[in-house]
Amino acid sequence: MRLVTTLLLILFLLAAPAQAGEVVVAPPGPNSVCPVCGMFVAKYPEWVAVVVLKDGHTHYFDGAKDLFKFLREVKRYDSGHSEADIVTVAVTDYYAVKTMDARSAFFVVGSDVLGPMGHELVPLASRQDAEEFMADHKGKRILTFDQVGAELLNGLDKGGVK
Repeated sequence: MRLVTTLLLILFLLAAPAQAGEVVVAPPGPNSVCPVCGMFVAKYPEWVAVVVLKDGHTHYFDGAKDLFKFLREVKRYDSGHSEADIVTVAVTDYYAVKTMDARSAFFVVGSDVLGPMGHELVPLASRQDAEEFMADHKGKRILTFDQVGAELLNGLDKGGVK
């Protein structure tokens, strides 16, 4: 029964037209684990982040924080691939709960919303959504993809952002 449900979901996602800004990727399977922390990803669909490689291999993450850690050290987490092999980087928009291109997302840090691994980068589709989320959830900063650095990731792991 579970296999049939999974296959139907995959067929639906492949057949459904993507909305503007949405990146359609296959959902993680029940045994998909984050290559950074080892957590089972399918339990947290509202936080899923994804990297798709040229050869079709897909890595799923339990949140944007681990996605960014992976992107900083691809060889550490996947010795058979490099940064040049990455074709898709996607995160799940907090409000729409749909995967979108991570490079165009806005990330709120320091909010009162925690992900599966604690303090997290909360992805949003627009600056307006990010500002609204920040006001509603006591966020500290809004960042773009290129502004997420190692120091920030370490800070999130240590309990937040100042």
